[in-house]
Amino acid sequence: MTQQLSPAPVTVLGMGPMGRAIAAAFLTAGHPTTVWNRTASKAGELLARGAVWADSPLSALDAAEMVIVCVIDANAVDAILDRALAESGRSRLPATTLVNLTSEGPGRTRELAAKAGDLGVRYLDGSIVTPAAAIGTQATRILYSGPAVLFDRHRHTLAALGGAAVHLGDDPGRAASFDVALLNLFWTSIAGLMHSFALAARQNVPATALAPHAQQMAGLVADLLPGLAADIDAGRFSEAESALLTSVTASLGHIIHALEEDGVSPAVTQAAKNAVDAAVSAGHGGDSAARLAEFLSRGHTGLP
Repeated sequence: MTQQLSPAPVTVLGMGPMGRAIAAAFLTAGHPTTVWNRTASKAGELLARGAVWADSPLSALDAAEMVIVCVIDANAVDAILDRALAESGRSRLPATTLVNLTSEGPGRTRELAAKAGDLGVRYLDGSIVTPAAAIGTQATRILYSGPAVLFDRHRHTLAALGGAAVHLGDDPGRAASFDVALLNLFWTSIAGLMHSFALAARQNVPATALAPHAQQMAGLVADLLPGLAADIDAGRFSEAESALLTSVTASLGHIIHALEEDGVSPAVTQAAKNAVDAAVSAGHGGDSAARLAEFLSRGHTGLP
């Protein structure tokens, strides 16, 4: 007969939209859930559902073997740890596992992991790549990094957040490396989309009329993505069927001219053209767009 494990107690620090969604998912899954936030009123709905309020960061850390922190940035995590340490009057914190789901860069994440270790806290990092509304559903996707043994220990509890949980390796900054790259993709794509809507609007093309065609273009990018990634990793930059960077810079030049004619700032497109122009000037005009990743990774800014 299979033994059924009781849901483990958890603590959630930070009651922003994501933190509240995380705590709600644990409550839904039956986990005794302790919450803490600088502003207690944000936890009202969760408390009504049965969450327990911790009166300090130290008591929050002491309430469960696994503590999720999801706040604005690494400085806020630092401040929580420092406050808990001051409350303890000791040089170490409770030996809990801190799962940091705060969005931050890889370097700062590694600093936090080192600090947590110095304070006697086990550290696992995570990057949520889905919106708060998806938490607790199969649409959730969270990337984790840190000691594999730690991830395995808490995998069952973390499953309450739903969807896919992907462990990327022991380096605590690994998930953050994926996170910043994916967020860069998302927000530059959104900026490009808004720029295109702005250009279309100056030609009296409604955003809703452009949208289905924009979706098809986004699908083309998605289709090209695996091949481009494979070319980058293999160092293949001169594919016969790919557009050459000399053609790309000419196309971007035409777009910039249209933007200027319509009185729309060309800054977004000009930044892309600067990078392509720099690669062409460096002798890569006969290469495909895949060359840009390698070119920019060498520290070239593409600025005039």
